Amino acid sequence: MPQIEEAQPKYLQIAHYIRDQILRGDLRPGDEVPSERQLAADWKVSRPTAARSLEALSHQGLVEKRQGSGTYVRSLEVNRRARELYGRARQTGKIYTPGEYAVITSAGWLEAPDHVAEALGLVKDRRAVHRRRVTNNQDGPITLSTSWFAPDVGQRAPKLLEPERIQEGTLLYVENMTGRQGSYAEDRMCARAATEEETEDLQLAARSAVLIVHHVVFDLQDRPLEFAEATYPPHRWAFEQGYPLT
Repeated sequence: MPQIEEAQPKYLQIAHYIRDQILRGDLRPGDEVPSERQLAADWKVSRPTAARSLEALSHQGLVEKRQGSGTYVRSLEVNRRARELYGRARQTGKIYTPGEYAVITSAGWLEAPDHVAEALGLVKDRRAVHRRRVTNNQDGPITLSTSWFAPDVGQRAPKLLEPERIQEGTLLYVENMTGRQGSYAEDRMCARAATEEETEDLQLAARSAVLIVHHVVFDLQDRPLEFAEATYPPHRWAFEQGYPLT
């Protein structure tokens, strides 16, 4: 059993341990994870605590419970664009590939819309820091995105308020300034017609269909660290995933 910070609730210690096994590839899609009974015995906790750890993994989209069978690792459906950006930033210190560049169109404090406030867990203080950017390459705009951060993050990471590029990317900058590390992300995708603002920024024909991705980054304590809303134009992106049929 690993040595894990005791300040974390026991169910989170268990969930994080299994999550790390999944993300490392020690547990692969389709593999069965330990049962509630086995977790309770291995970690010397109650069955409800073991069950709560599996519920946390299910909420994160990492496992699925099959009635009468057990709990299994899911095929990880992730926003590959976001994963590649974060991975590149951690390895090279730069978030974009050669030929890509971002234009920050606005930054600063704003009243958070309802869906942003809900994602960041804002209740009384609905102010949040936003950074809106259009990313381009040699062929023109490739994505429009707005990142949102809770007030405490904005106060500790002042560059978020400036309409200037942050070379290492906003997430790594926020991690360095706050001491909170991004651990996992959840994405929700849908398609709709572009708004007038999106049509102008992405140089689209009127009423073009766009892909919308809501992207939430959680820290090691399962607290939301960043909410981002990205708009992808048609004909520029294809999100692909391979998976076994058995």
